Amino acid sequence: MNAQPAPVSWHERARALSLRTQAFIDGRYVDAASGATFDSINPATGKLLARVASGGAEDIDRAVKAARSAFSAGSWAQRAPADRKKILLRFAELIAAHRDELALLETLDMGKPITDSLKVDVPAAARCVRWYAEAIDKVYDQIAPTGPGALALITHEPVGVVGAIVPWNYPLLMAAWKFAPALATGNSLVLKPSEKSPLTALKVAELAIEAGIPPGVFNVVPGLGQTAGKALALHMDVDCVAFTGSTATGKQVMQYAGQSNLKRVSLECGGKSPNIVLADYPDLERAANAAAFAIFSNQGEMCSAGSRLLVHESIRDACSRRCRRSAASSSRGIRSIRRRASAPSSTRRR
Repeated sequence: MNAQPAPVSWHERARALSLRTQAFIDGRYVDAASGATFDSINPATGKLLARVASGGAEDIDRAVKAARSAFSAGSWAQRAPADRKKILLRFAELIAAHRDELALLETLDMGKPITDSLKVDVPAAARCVRWYAEAIDKVYDQIAPTGPGALALITHEPVGVVGAIVPWNYPLLMAAWKFAPALATGNSLVLKPSEKSPLTALKVAELAIEAGIPPGVFNVVPGLGQTAGKALALHMDVDCVAFTGSTATGKQVMQYAGQSNLKRVSLECGGKSPNIVLADYPDLERAANAAAFAIFSNQGEMCSAGSRLLVHESIRDACSRRCRRSAASSSRGIRSIRRRASAPSSTRRR
């Protein structure tokens, strides 16, 4: 009879984990120009995980210059689509191969259960990169309809240097939603992760280089929003900034774009949607469970959390009873998962 494999000890893995805490600029890890750091705290324990380089305007400028130089050299932007596709597919495979490490970093840094990081965040990030890699050689240019004496061509070209600012609730996945399409279309990138959860972004930059993405194409500058984020949105040599976060900060990002070089802006700002249960819906138990999942999924820390429930008055009481029961069950389950799966913060730094 074959022996069963020993269960994974995430606590032991956490103690042996090495954390990348420096900025990643032009293909290498570097300290912030000022030498400043900020504390990365494990929200499950309140204890210090690491002191991470706190980038400022000078570091953003270094990263943008590296990104611009790489873009102008054409080492990525001018590479054949088939080659970019091959490299990004390798990048996706490396993310998947480092699933356990990235999931553990996500859990320690952001606080979500390790089961969620393993089953949702890291696989979804790898799929995102893989999807955009597969799309690279399927985006065609066009010939516009013209008369016989003219020829009008519509071409798709990279914009240049893309700045990306991402939040803390899905740190790696939100970053992938930004860097995967930017890289697939030949752009260079400067990523500013949330100061609350920078560790997976700093690790995945190393994997990008390992996959074959040239130095300078993928840069990561951790730092505070009012310093690094503002400097990125204001930078005169950034061609586009993509932001996910609060509506108030999104407004500021748009203002910074207008105050600088009128760069393109892509905003995904905060907003929540209601769950609606109609009077003739036949399965109130299922509706209640779905409503509980909508608000408690990812601890309720998501912009699509269903924080309102609209029901017809004829089923209000029955639906309310079921929702309270489902909500209590969901919150107990979350606490149980946290106790079983959250890893401690005792780690080595480098």
